[in-house]
Amino acid sequence: MTFPLRERGVDLILLDIEGTTTPIAFVYDVLFPFARTRIESHLRQHARDPQLREALAQLRLEWQDDERRGEAPPAWDESAPMSAAAYLFWLMDRDRKSPTLKRVQGEIWETGFRSGALRGEIFPDVAPAFERWRESRVGIAIYSSGSTLAQRLIFGASGAGDLTPFIEEYFDTAIGPKRSPDSYRRIASAMRRSPSRILFVSDSPEELDAAFAAGCQIVLAVRPGNRPVEGPESVDEISSFDELV
Repeated sequence: MTFPLRERGVDLILLDIEGTTTPIAFVYDVLFPFARTRIESHLRQHARDPQLREALAQLRLEWQDDERRGEAPPAWDESAPMSAAAYLFWLMDRDRKSPTLKRVQGEIWETGFRSGALRGEIFPDVAPAFERWRESRVGIAIYSSGSTLAQRLIFGASGAGDLTPFIEEYFDTAIGPKRSPDSYRRIASAMRRSPSRILFVSDSPEELDAAFAAGCQIVLAVRPGNRPVEGPESVDEISSFDELV
């Protein structure tokens, strides 16, 4: 299919990352294992870093919430700082969208990207689409459950080069949950656009439902490696950004 952006009144494209701009396999087979094998060394190396201490204080609050809900997280021993690693592993095993986990992962990935051990992977149609949209004066923003730091790293060190100059803004779950319509209303306000002029592209039907409820236009990304899903009723589907013209 072809989705004519200007004819639909779109002047901002809001993009998910995992399964939309970037293969799911890159996130689960490269990024997550890279962080997991380095969490303990990261905690040891930065034990006296005030930023890490602040992050662990927030992590402790998350742990307390899980404990109160009866979710049986691993024990937290104040006298053993490395017990935080066990809880981080526990969160990763459950694919939890923990803000502190995302922050720690982002810091570890930053080291990997800066050293050249990591390079952002994007689908081949992404960079040409960014060029085309900029020429058409259609803005680009990112909304992902990964931290804004991680987002900048993926696009800043992609196989197609540094794509960050194309991107106007980055949003993570600090703006709100991705399945909440209010999150998309806040993004529209932050970008000074009416929701109706924003096209949200994602592989998640639940996220698309939320964006649609907020008044945004939506498109389901059907990419190689994505799990089969059924999008919202009558939603447009694309397999390539070449279809967004």
